[in-house]
Amino acid sequence: MNQLNKLISKELVKGLPKLKFVMDGMCDEYQKGKQSRVSFKSKNMISTSRQLELLHLDLFGPSRTMITRGNHYALVIMDDYSRFVWTFFLSLKKMLLKFFIN
Repeated sequence: MNQLNKLISKELVKGLPKLKFVMDGMCDEYQKGKQSRVSFKSKNMISTSRQLELLHLDLFGPSRTMITRGNHYALVIMDDYSRFVWTFFLSLKKMLLKFFIN
């Protein structure tokens, strides 16, 4: 609101009506955007009963610098039961499907 008042008082924008803007509070959208959520509670028990039942995957890239041997993408797979992590490096994103088929 202060910025709008400065624009009006110094006549920096043509056609802007000469009004005085007063900030009487935050609008609902702004307030919702600034709200923070409480993080989820940690689970102490394992929700799976055997290995490879639930996998978490993350493909990230392209990185600005090559990761290894010309690869720009990395695939991280984590087993929920054993917490074992595999990391694979890919040069192209489209190689991911071929990787899973193999």
